[in-house]
Amino acid sequence: YTTVGCHLTRSKEFETHPNGPEAYLADLDALIAGDKGSGRVVAIGECGLDYDRLHFSPVEIQKKYFRVRPSVRPMTSFTNSNSQMQLALAKKYHLPLFLHSRAAHVDFVQILKEEGFGEEGGTAVGGRGGVVHSYTGTAAEVAELVCTISFKGLGSVCGLKSEENLEGVKAIPIDRLMLETDTPWCSMRPTHASWPHLENMPAKLRSIYLPRPVKPEKYKDGSPVAGRDEPAAIGGVAWVMHSLLGLSFEALTEQAWKNTVDLFGIELEEENSSQETPS
Repeated sequence: YTTVGCHLTRSKEFETHPNGPEAYLADLDALIAGDKGSGRVVAIGECGLDYDRLHFSPVEIQKKYFRVRPSVRPMTSFTNSNSQMQLALAKKYHLPLFLHSRAAHVDFVQILKEEGFGEEGGTAVGGRGGVVHSYTGTAAEVAELVCTISFKGLGSVCGLKSEENLEGVKAIPIDRLMLETDTPWCSMRPTHASWPHLENMPAKLRSIYLPRPVKPEKYKDGSPVAGRDEPAAIGGVAWVMHSLLGLSFEALTEQAWKNTVDLFGIELEEENSSQETPS
């Protein structure tokens, strides 16, 4: 499965495209249209705002190509200089959003509200909600995203660094929680507030999800590389969250899995959806 969109740190690519921003958006649109019927494209994104890394793309450029701008043409046309941008694709194809918000909560929420995603995840304008991934916000910001915007998912791993981060992710309702690693970035480290929660992780689970890393020059199959986050570490993220929320590891992972397949509309064969979690 995949998403289609322009990462916010690369949003200047809209303006450097040889044929201009509208052509860039049309290329994204064509990718989604070409997938019609296969079910491989499950969301629009990753898009949003990140004010911690403005050296990649300044604020106004990020906002410009995240939001839907007013247009006098129908959504199926991207030839007008004031055509819609990425949020329009979510409306056009009725796909959920894969979102990113870092140190930009006020502008992030304002844009979503102004573009019709302020209630029930934008269902009134053709949207299907979405997930705010690598969530690092406060408990109050969680409440606004869940209660006001009604977004269906909040995913976290970057939000496991500080005690304040942990309080924020603890506020995520279990029926909205999704798990991720953000590989190859954002690995959990001994200096992070989440690390003590891994101390009682059973050796069998640790060998599966957090095996001992090796230096790049000593890499061998089956070993993670030191300093790089790996997809398998999602089990470690789940262990931290089960500890924080006071739920069993099995209950938390099953609910997070259900939230994920429900949001992205993924249909699974019965035998694949009932596999047991290693213990």
